[in-house]
Amino acid sequence: MSFKNKVVLVTGGASGLGLAIAQELAGQGALLVITGRRQAPLDEALKSLGEQAIAIKADVSSLSDLAALFSQIKDHHGRLDVLVANAGKGELEPLGAITEASFERIFATNVKGVTFTVQGALPLMGKGGSIVIIGSTASINPGPGLSVYAGTKAALRALVRSWVVDIKGSGVRINLLSPGPVNTESLHDMLGDHAQDVIASLSEKSTLGRIGQASEIGTAVAFLASDASSYINGVELFADGGASQI
Repeated sequence: MSFKNKVVLVTGGASGLGLAIAQELAGQGALLVITGRRQAPLDEALKSLGEQAIAIKADVSSLSDLAALFSQIKDHHGRLDVLVANAGKGELEPLGAITEASFERIFATNVKGVTFTVQGALPLMGKGGSIVIIGSTASINPGPGLSVYAGTKAALRALVRSWVVDIKGSGVRINLLSPGPVNTESLHDMLGDHAQDVIASLSEKSTLGRIGQASEIGTAVAFLASDASSYINGVELFADGGASQI
């Protein structure tokens, strides 16, 4: 696989899964654009992505930010070959404690943000273009307190199944990659003091006996984004160590 001279956008690319994905694609020669909501993490991320990478501060839940983002990509590169719609968020709130504010935050980023990121990217993409949307196995097996987050990721599955029909004949592919639990800082932050116990329990559910590493998600994304998967369209690929099969 190679992304030499391919213009690649990774949203939420300053840390965690997004940064691992960006590092994988940068290592394969991509002309990389990453986004994030805060400038300092973006600047730090660029140090590991090479001279061909640029960072643009943008919140995917803001349509004005997205318009500015795609305008800058058009001015800088003139096109977009690959979109990795990774930006997302989750919060632990069990039924009975779900707040309107958190509900709106999570849906605004995970569903609205993905929808308008994809819609904004398409005019810059041509035949051979590839879109990879980051879902989650929580969409089929959510843990306690994850109902809203899981609902957003289930929505992405429905969106992708419709979108591949909407853009039939364009030559652009859209696929969904759904990781299981991955050892990232954001996972530890979300689980708080219970992180180690929960991770141990999740590891037991995996047929590989562990949770994933961010770099493994990066290589899975690279496959779906590359010409190696040129006849794969509209699928949901689970990268979870086999846990969803049990």
